[in-house]
Amino acid sequence: MKLIHLLTACAVLTAGCTLGPNYKRPDADLPTGADAKNYNVFTQQNWWTMFDDEVLNQMEDTALEYNWDLKAAIARVDQARAAVTIAGANQLPSLSAGGTTGREGNAAGSGEVQSRAGLTASFELDLWGKYRRMKESARAQLLATEAARDTVRLTLTADVAKQYFTMLMLDNQIEIAQKTVAARQENVRIYQSRYEAGYATEVDLRRVQANMQSVKAEEDTLRLQLSKTETALAVLLGKSPREIVEEKITRGKHLNELTLVPDVPADLPSDLLERRPDVMTAEQNLIAANADIGVARTAYFPDISLTAAAGYASSALTSLFSGGAGVWSLGAGLTAPIFEGGKISAQNKQAEAKYQEILANYQKTLQLAFKEALDALNSNQRYRQIYDSYLAQTDNMRRSYELTKKQEDAGLIGVTDLLSVEETLLSSEMNLATARKNELDAVVDLAKALGGGWTSQDIK
Repeated sequence: MKLIHLLTACAVLTAGCTLGPNYKRPDADLPTGADAKNYNVFTQQNWWTMFDDEVLNQMEDTALEYNWDLKAAIARVDQARAAVTIAGANQLPSLSAGGTTGREGNAAGSGEVQSRAGLTASFELDLWGKYRRMKESARAQLLATEAARDTVRLTLTADVAKQYFTMLMLDNQIEIAQKTVAARQENVRIYQSRYEAGYATEVDLRRVQANMQSVKAEEDTLRLQLSKTETALAVLLGKSPREIVEEKITRGKHLNELTLVPDVPADLPSDLLERRPDVMTAEQNLIAANADIGVARTAYFPDISLTAAAGYASSALTSLFSGGAGVWSLGAGLTAPIFEGGKISAQNKQAEAKYQEILANYQKTLQLAFKEALDALNSNQRYRQIYDSYLAQTDNMRRSYELTKKQEDAGLIGVTDLLSVEETLLSSEMNLATARKNELDAVVDLAKALGGGWTSQDIK
């Protein structure tokens, strides 16, 4: 045990020198942001509860538990955590036990039986910080992998919410189509009766019939889209093949009943760098690449290893562990590069070029982060205005249809005018449902762009 303590002390004493640059966050030309408290609704872990739909809440919980992409991301975190342990083990002495027994001989005859048993300890002095940089790199890679998992989690929860809203929108549009088909069928009945009585032409009858069939085709198209949306949502929820085929996706609130958060500030939050997991991933990858430069530079310097062994050796197995059979040995070894054909220099250049590549990726990720956040803020504001415009248009078209229908019943206008108003009303109602869905999606996109739902975890 004294030997192990000695080697451990050597590890502590040689921990002062570390080659390679220490990491410093790159400078970035960032905008002056708003106070982060203005966006607290988007930094809650379960940000989707703002919509106040229990079915959506249950779907999100199911996806977080069973989605296969998230399970794979969690497994990658476990791999990275194990890599940190492996890297840290390089800084500690290694101890192994072993034993042999056998007979040796030569041309003169057989020799004596020799038996050995003992412990061997070895330790490589980390004079240049090679293993400290390796652990630094592994730890940064772990944090990057955890942030990447959080990105998967954030993307997953956003996709579940948006697919759910798409499903509700299609439900609403199918309802509109069904009501329209019923109204058109009534028109066909009326004009069929008028045609048979000689009060309407075949041209008018055919127009009404064609109009009805057009809406039926639109309804069938919507049902196909709904079916695809339901299966896509089932995949996000981690449903089995049997469940995808046999089970139905449940609904909660109607599209127009979902809660919308109040208008949010127009400025970008100043701590966007700390919010978004993709930015965290990019920076931790940069930290790892920076540490790898230090690892590469240590290849210019010699490796110094210490070894020690203690145990027993005897010509008789029965007396192997007797007091007089004890043996020990101490040793040191040095390995230094002399000629590597430019390999070490090339490895250093490779590590530095890798850092520059990841630095460019970090700056690009940062650029896209602020772009997406700004786009999401603008969309959140504009889609609310678009919805209000479509709502006003729909109200006006419904009134216009009522008046036009009365004029057509009184024979003041022809069927062509009525069909034109009906088509505009149908389009307006469909657009209103789409606008409502876009309004909800914009809130989801804003939560995602601001890193909503992501919570950091400290790694010890």
